[in-house]
Amino acid sequence: MRSITKPDLSDADISRLIQAGLGDGVRVAEHTEFTDGYFNAAHAVRLDDGREVVLKVAPDKGLTMLRYEVDLMQTEIEFFRRAAATGVPLPAMWHADADQGFMIMERLGGMSLEHAKATMPPEQLLRIRRQLGAAAGAITGVPGEVFGYPRRDGRTRSGSWSTSFLAFIDDILADAVDTDRPLPRPAAEIRELVARQGGLLDTVTTPALVHFDLWDGNVFVIADEARWRIEGLIDGERAFYGDPIAELVSLTAFHPAAESDAVIDGFLGRPLTAGEQTRLCLYRTYLWLILVAETAVRGYPAQENAELLNWASERLTADLTELAAA
Repeated sequence: MRSITKPDLSDADISRLIQAGLGDGVRVAEHTEFTDGYFNAAHAVRLDDGREVVLKVAPDKGLTMLRYEVDLMQTEIEFFRRAAATGVPLPAMWHADADQGFMIMERLGGMSLEHAKATMPPEQLLRIRRQLGAAAGAITGVPGEVFGYPRRDGRTRSGSWSTSFLAFIDDILADAVDTDRPLPRPAAEIRELVARQGGLLDTVTTPALVHFDLWDGNVFVIADEARWRIEGLIDGERAFYGDPIAELVSLTAFHPAAESDAVIDGFLGRPLTAGEQTRLCLYRTYLWLILVAETAVRGYPAQENAELLNWASERLTADLTELAAA
């Protein structure tokens, strides 16, 4: 989808950044912009020596963005550096510069699960879901020093998960209120529904690395003969240190029950407890608030923007009702 956060890059821009990251002698043979992402600009680049890489470029400075979206390139760099140690399949990161706002990564050879699942045999899709759950579980085994987003200004960092998560909620509610986004309940009431679960949130005592954006477009798969496997996970800019259960939001919220159950089986090896179900509802609520707030700042086409707002608002309403009954 087209978004105003994606900078327009000329041929000269791409050549300059590739050379800055890989050396003055490197030449660009051709490049093509990816259109599936929603935030950074990303281009597939073939070099004159035959190598294929992905160039990611952060939004231009000065754009109006959501409060949590500061320093996302730094967040992505930290995610890939730390998650790589788990052995989970990830693209190699060849160069990264948070201050200059660009990364150069290995280009994967497969396709997104979003596209592949349409023709994937059902039993193989369930197998991929279990593998994905296991991979996500390995990532959440990476500990943080404190909770919160790993941005360099320290905003939202604390020693308490309830404190950090309430800071997440405060920021996104402020974004929604500042831009007059329609909310199904008053912002203060939404905050109170989250805050009253503080004791449950603080049963989480170890900060875990959470990707928080593992929807099917960020999961690449590849077929070895007739058998599909995960090739790599991409786009770690939304990562934070928090409750491992938060990773299940994008892994389960968009899929049929059998597929979600397969993910949870791979992730935990058991069903969710009642407390984990409530925590997951809190984290879904946060995602729906992000999607509602995005509709004010992304500059998406009008019809798509309205559809996203309606879709997210319906889900936010349902999960707030569940929290009110908890």
